[in-house]
Amino acid sequence: MTKWGLIGASTIAKEWVIGAIRATGGEVVSVMSGNAERAKTYAEANGIPKSLTSLDALVNDPDIDAVYISTTNQLHRDQALAAIAAGKHVYCEKPLALDLADARAMVEAARAKGVQFGTNHHLRNAGSHGAMRDAIVSGAIGKPLAARVFHAVYLPPHLQGWRLDKPDAGGGVILDITVHDADTLRFVLGEDPTEVIAMSQSAGMSQSGLEDGVMGVMRFRSGVIAQFHDAFTTRYAETGFEVHGSEGSLIGRNVMTQKPVGSVTLRNAEGERELAFSDRNLYETALERFHAAIAGTGKAAASGEDGIWSLATGLAVAEAARSGGTVRIEPGLPA
Repeated sequence: MTKWGLIGASTIAKEWVIGAIRATGGEVVSVMSGNAERAKTYAEANGIPKSLTSLDALVNDPDIDAVYISTTNQLHRDQALAAIAAGKHVYCEKPLALDLADARAMVEAARAKGVQFGTNHHLRNAGSHGAMRDAIVSGAIGKPLAARVFHAVYLPPHLQGWRLDKPDAGGGVILDITVHDADTLRFVLGEDPTEVIAMSQSAGMSQSGLEDGVMGVMRFRSGVIAQFHDAFTTRYAETGFEVHGSEGSLIGRNVMTQKPVGSVTLRNAEGERELAFSDRNLYETALERFHAAIAGTGKAAASGEDGIWSLATGLAVAEAARSGGTVRIEPGLPA
């Protein structure tokens, strides 16, 4: 059984990750927060034996095998490096860091230490996206030509705060949502993006000049172009993911979500049919695979390298929006 320490008393851990760890054979042993009262209350509410305020105490606890990092983005690097130095496996929220050099340092350190490192890109674990990927591989839509991702949502009040008013913490819609688009596109299409153009907006929710909406287009190695729209501000929009090929189209509706819901329709010369897919909890799939990686019997669903790719794409989107030009996506993966 893998024993876990939580770095960050977060909403996402409470709503999704703690349950997924337990459902896949792990145990949550401790939680750390900079606020002692928050750590204590969180531990009691979630049935966690230990609450701590010291990062060193958590990562050096011999009862801990792995850590899940879900603090604000600017803290990820130092917390991950401390855990890796202590020999712990690391499962880290996206984006891995605020710049590529830090993200690479995290992945390189884990590799050198011989511990597992995963990125929490949950959407690639959705049955809907797996069905789309399989359909493309099978040739059901011919040669992929274009894709569309609409991931504009309304950020609920309990998740607002630093995402909207702290640029130094890595707030804003691009590092929160667009990085997920990038990873999901890479997973479904089976290839990497090369360049991007984009425009962002501040439509009234965000402060300090942070963007709360963005639209753009990515180009992939094969020539596929992918349009994306991300926002915190759209109360009534649905999400979706489409891939259009030379011989057909895949239409995913309400699939850019933490829940295993939505539909995928295949349209081609044979007509239109809905694809079947698993409705398993996305996070349980992710944690099952990470536990297998720790045991040496599998690989993380999204690796550290995948996290570097999504960060590189997000940073390129942000630069394209600032500059008004086309920006190359260059992750510079560790050798």
